[in-house]
Amino acid sequence: MTLTTLYEQQFWPDLQRVCGIDEAGRGPLAGPVVAAAVVFPRHFRPHGFISTLNDSKTIPPRRRKELAQAIIQEAEDYAIAEVDHIEIDRINILQATMLAMNNAAGSLEHSPSLLLIDGNRFHPARPVAFRTIVKGDASVFSIAAASILAKTHRDAIMTEAALLYPEYGFEKHFGYPTREHIEAIRNHGRSPIHRMSFRLRQLGEK
Repeated sequence: MTLTTLYEQQFWPDLQRVCGIDEAGRGPLAGPVVAAAVVFPRHFRPHGFISTLNDSKTIPPRRRKELAQAIIQEAEDYAIAEVDHIEIDRINILQATMLAMNNAAGSLEHSPSLLLIDGNRFHPARPVAFRTIVKGDASVFSIAAASILAKTHRDAIMTEAALLYPEYGFEKHFGYPTREHIEAIRNHGRSPIHRMSFRLRQLGEK
């Protein structure tokens, strides 16, 4: 089932800029966590290719890239923010995720009127109205759009990292703890972009 802007429509009569926010990269063992913020024009109705937008996890990589371009073309405003593995190790992944989301929202050209956040928690860095929506990336159009931008941006980062560290197969698993990835860490140790604070019981780490 594709998504509509039905959820956003309840706010548009009173609010100028309703912004969807989502992240990619909380679970991987390497690389940054990435967040995206997307604002569509008031009363936007999905049309053409962008009307096929859905939860990024259900969309094949090639189509995600095409949708990312459509989102960028149709959005009134968007921003993408990264928090790298060093900062993740320093402040922990939850705080790094909140930082990435706040940085994405703060990087928009115009301040949003309302943030729609995927998940069940958000720690705003500045006064702003927000709502958290569990599984919002599968039910709210602007959050799903943010999910696509965050995912495609992070995948591109990890694909580039695979050229520097080909022994880890980042272009296949993008840093997630697959069997292949754990075996590569067992054989080669951790690369310079691995999160040192993420411990692996499979390797006897505590």
